[in-house]
Amino acid sequence: MISKELIAASTKPLLLAILSQGEDYGYSIIQQVREMSDEQIEWTEGMLYPVLHRLEKEGLIASKWKTSEAGRKRKYYRVSAKGSKALKREREQWFAVHSTLSKLWGAKLCTT
Repeated sequence: MISKELIAASTKPLLLAILSQGEDYGYSIIQQVREMSDEQIEWTEGMLYPVLHRLEKEGLIASKWKTSEAGRKRKYYRVSAKGSKALKREREQWFAVHSTLSKLWGAKLCTT
């Protein structure tokens, strides 16, 4: 299981990356993260929605209510132009961290 600190640090870039691929709603985002992380990252609604609201307040994402095919109203989020720029900065920072750790650990994937 990944530490809470690392999950918290990666939430913003993960959300921006997911939403840069197209608009989406909360439950779907939670499922995508779980699947993409091979179930190592488990987000809850109680963790996700405050972060979505904060990113929206910062102008990095926008939202609108839509009715799903099943007739249920859902709030869909999408990345804004400001959010796309933020994602680029986040990506550069995470690649720098990844590169540094790879050098320190010797380009091998640690499994222990």
